[in-house]
Amino acid sequence: MLVLVAALLLLGILLGAVAHIPLPLTLAAAAVIGCWLLIFAVRERTSRRAH
Repeated sequence: MLVLVAALLLLGILLGAVAHIPLPLTLAAAAVIGCWLLIFAVRERTSRRAH
């Protein structure tokens, strides 16, 4: 998941979408997305184990 977030961030920088906002804001957004994906993965894993 973290590799996916890093790849999307790099793709955004290369395409110029992220290049127009400051680096700290970009890193904060990447951290929020990474946490969201991590929470989603944990919830999915625990729900599949319960069934």
